[in-house]
Amino acid sequence: MDKKSIKRILVRGPNWLGDAVMCEPAIRGLRSLFSDAQISLLVKPGVADLFAGHPALTRILTYDAKGRHAGLSGKWALAGQLRRQGFDLAVLFQNAFEAAFLTFLAGVPRRYGYATDGRSLLLSNPIAAPDRHASVHQVRYYWDLLKPLGLTGDPSAPGLALFPEEEQAMARRFTQGGLGSSDLVVGINPGSTYGGAKRWLPERFAEVTERLCRTIRESGGRQVSVVIFGAKGEERLGQEIAARLSSRSLVLSGATTIRELMAAVKRCSVLLTNDTGPMHIASSFQVPVVAIFGPTDWRTTSPFGSAHAIVRQPVDCAPCLLRECPIDHRCMTGVTVEQVYDAAVTQVPVLKSDSRKSEDPKRVTLRSTDFSTALEGVTIFLDRDGTLNYDPGYLSIAADVKLLAGVGPALARLKRAGARLVVVTNQSGVGRGLFTLTDLEAIHARLEGLLAQEDAALDAIYFCPHHPDEGCHCRKPNIGMVERAVSELQLDLRHSYLIGDHARDIQLAKRVGAQAVLLTSALVDEQALEILRAERAMPDAVAPSMTEAVDWILEDALKSAKGRDERERRERQES
Repeated sequence: MDKKSIKRILVRGPNWLGDAVMCEPAIRGLRSLFSDAQISLLVKPGVADLFAGHPALTRILTYDAKGRHAGLSGKWALAGQLRRQGFDLAVLFQNAFEAAFLTFLAGVPRRYGYATDGRSLLLSNPIAAPDRHASVHQVRYYWDLLKPLGLTGDPSAPGLALFPEEEQAMARRFTQGGLGSSDLVVGINPGSTYGGAKRWLPERFAEVTERLCRTIRESGGRQVSVVIFGAKGEERLGQEIAARLSSRSLVLSGATTIRELMAAVKRCSVLLTNDTGPMHIASSFQVPVVAIFGPTDWRTTSPFGSAHAIVRQPVDCAPCLLRECPIDHRCMTGVTVEQVYDAAVTQVPVLKSDSRKSEDPKRVTLRSTDFSTALEGVTIFLDRDGTLNYDPGYLSIAADVKLLAGVGPALARLKRAGARLVVVTNQSGVGRGLFTLTDLEAIHARLEGLLAQEDAALDAIYFCPHHPDEGCHCRKPNIGMVERAVSELQLDLRHSYLIGDHARDIQLAKRVGAQAVLLTSALVDEQALEILRAERAMPDAVAPSMTEAVDWILEDALKSAKGRDERERRERQES
């Protein structure tokens, strides 16, 4: 396939909320393969809002199977709508026959999908599905569909994004519901729209939550609140559990949109949940999850990655994948409060130190208190577009500044550890006449304001306004902006890092002697790596998000500090 000939791509997304979240890394992978193409996502209304503002997507199309697209006439109308948009390629993450039939009717010439549901003849490129006995995780299942198109490597964890105003609106709603802004929030999701078989016992949810909240209060004096999630029809379930709790609680069952659910889940310090869509949403925001599995397969639909706890009772009949248990529900009744409590203690950040005795003694485990001064005297240089905020291409309007998911909390961790945060950014849009210095000042004022709200205030912003053809000394990878920062802020470059998403950021880091972290939300750009190899300027680390970049910096700084302490100890002994 000539990838340059692919201008418009249609993606048929999964129907279920959790499946859609697990499909997100593959969507980013598709964007990495077709960086210049328009990518439209076709999904049902219950999923569409999940991807609002997603940087890999050009637009979102809604498939209203129960409304205007119902019946054969509705399908024909949808196919006509798709046909008029002239798609060159369709990628079908949804496995149904109908997905292939619609793209066939729409006249999309290249149709990629797994050869399932008897639809092979409707696909131009039917892809053999993995052996159903192989227990491939669903994230990898979607990712692997793209390998015939050239996708390589392994998927990163799913990552969703919220707009700042959405988080602020939910913070106000929490306050109106009686929750304190500094409360540690325990989230619980006791329901399941899939069926009763996936539900752990409500009274046990209440008991483990009550016990966990008490432990948190006793361990550090933190005020704890509980937020209860659920779908429409689960309001009574949420109220009954809330009535059993002594901690203040907010019942959001049946009372949130998808975007509101995302904002509320992100605020949690831990989520106790059945196997549900909110479980995957929490995982996508790096919220620690304790997931209780019964009839579904924990090997294929668990939260992706190793940073979560799975609790299950091994029984011969699981996973059965049934909506309702025809016998005694032993897979769920066998899961005890003690098991879930023990798992939750390992996931709540303020309690993790109490569970260290169960860890591998050879493993380096880092306490949050270890980081309290780990970055004193250290400067973190930050690229702007694509690193801190979404990059629409020559950002020119302050209102369009949107922080990338996780950036605020991650940078706040650096500030708490003592780091100075300095932005260095090329802004040739000024030199090209696309926007003015006044526009740029407004953009930076909004960026500073958004980060300050997250307790991640910037120490300075330096920018190069020149056209690339001017040959200035400040445009990255030249070192002019860093030299100015060193002079004005009295920085020590021997203790510095640089986080950026472009080859020139890494080249700049190497030129000034900083440790370099290449930030990439999809696959590493091989062309960029070739440039870095040629200039002997490979990054010290590659991270899929700002959260992982900060994790690496904190661990690297702590190890360096421990190494210095050890050297000083040996020197004292020798003297």
